[in-house]
Amino acid sequence: MNPEFAVELLRTMIFQALLLAAPVLLAAMTVGLAVSLFQAVTTIHEHTLTFVPKALAVVGVLLLLLPWMVRSLVDFTTAVIEKLPQMTL
Repeated sequence: MNPEFAVELLRTMIFQALLLAAPVLLAAMTVGLAVSLFQAVTTIHEHTLTFVPKALAVVGVLLLLLPWMVRSLVDFTTAVIEKLPQMTL
């Protein structure tokens, strides 16, 4: 395996991880920001009020995007397995 191939594989792996994590993280961040804004406006400072909506948003996004995430991982894994002969040279 030459260094260029290894770097390209690592870059692709990192991009794939970011692509899969981004929707979940963006949903949690958006809901967290909205809840924090709501708490600041209403002066309600309950700790569970921040956790529960974020957890529900993350679960909702995961349920909604799970088929796409699995398909993306399967495609990536298939591409890596197809490149195995190049890795051993």
